[in-house]
Amino acid sequence: MSQFDFDLFVIGAGSGGVRAARIAAAHGARVGICEDSRVGGTCVIRGCVPKKLLVYASHYAEDFEDARGYGWETGPVQFSWKTLIRAKDVEIERLSGIYRRLLAESGVQLYNGHGSFIDPHTLRVGEKTVTAGHVLIATGGRPWMPEIPGIQHAITSNEAFDLEQLPGRVAIVGGGFIACEFAGIFNGLGAQVTQLYRGDAVLRGFDHDVRRVVGSELLKKGISLKLEADVLGIDKTASGLQLALTNGEKLEVDQVMYATGRVPLVRNLRLTEIGLDVKADGRIVVDDYSRTNIGHIYAVGDVTSRVNLTPVAIYEGHSFADSVFGGRARPVEHDFIPSAVFSQPPVGTVGYTEEDAISHYGPVDVYLSEFRPMKHTLSGRNEKTLVKLVVERDGQKVVGIHIVGLDAPEIVQGFAVAVKSGLTKEQFDSTIGIHPTAAEELVTMRNPARSHG
Repeated sequence: MSQFDFDLFVIGAGSGGVRAARIAAAHGARVGICEDSRVGGTCVIRGCVPKKLLVYASHYAEDFEDARGYGWETGPVQFSWKTLIRAKDVEIERLSGIYRRLLAESGVQLYNGHGSFIDPHTLRVGEKTVTAGHVLIATGGRPWMPEIPGIQHAITSNEAFDLEQLPGRVAIVGGGFIACEFAGIFNGLGAQVTQLYRGDAVLRGFDHDVRRVVGSELLKKGISLKLEADVLGIDKTASGLQLALTNGEKLEVDQVMYATGRVPLVRNLRLTEIGLDVKADGRIVVDDYSRTNIGHIYAVGDVTSRVNLTPVAIYEGHSFADSVFGGRARPVEHDFIPSAVFSQPPVGTVGYTEEDAISHYGPVDVYLSEFRPMKHTLSGRNEKTLVKLVVERDGQKVVGIHIVGLDAPEIVQGFAVAVKSGLTKEQFDSTIGIHPTAAEELVTMRNPARSHG
């Protein structure tokens, strides 16, 4: 590969691309990478990290209220959106700088500019041309919005992080995890929030008990949740934005945010021009080693639409680098991947939903517990925690864990190791719980709430 400028060139310096570049360089490869935005990608710049910072901020209103139940007297409090966004920006720039430093320390050459293919081994990056023996596409995804009248007046999560002021009335369109998270953020920070979703329950694809509990809790928080409703058009008026809904209602708000899904970011890469297999939605087709139909070109992360989570992109990027440059074949397994929704209360989940477990395994037992968390016995808050185990009957393996409640993502991260390792219900039962915790429910539930098959 000495006839090329690089052994590997990576298009996109997000989480997956940066990990792949660093690991490949550690294996001795000459690596270049390009990015036309800030280094760090969606997760660091306009996704997971800033979102969770805003989630933390939005919790304080309830924390101040809950403190009174524990004997704390709190005086008048006030919130500054500008202060929050300024602090968020400082932290995001710090993290982006760390990513840039890690690339430099790894010997990876960073190009600031948009990368696109001239031919399968040659790329144009800004005004420069580079050649590479292998190319990795790691450009991620972008928010999708429908083509309806007035859609230019709406924003997505990208813009939500940089609003100049907190809107007083917000409409969130969508029922997925981004929609539920931002509904909680804006509501907790003091906005009047209406969430619109065309389905009959939020969080499509999650376990039905999770969907039920999260929907109920959204309403308890004061969010106006309108199900089986969608937006026909948006009109700008003297007093705000007026939404015409499919149920015949009119809704006036100050800001409309769409969280209706994401699509692969492949615009202007010239993929079809070089013969790459790309689906109509932009998804790049890859095998278990992230290899495309062109043998030396690979793709990882959201641009492949396999499992669109940051840790998955990182794992795919690392596996790619080990397989191609490290002499260690590492296909990527996409089963039993834990995930979280930082809604309020949050969700943690790993493995099969109850419905999918029945389809996959046949007979299953379901263990279920719903209760008020200990924190709220004194705070008085009417908030529920859900803990659910799905167990396949024949081998008694725990194949699904679903939690809604305080610390759910932290709990599931630990238990995901047990599920991935195939531990049984008996092994869960033989583990002594930590008391008093919500997590102990996972090792103390003895009788199935439901059995199928």
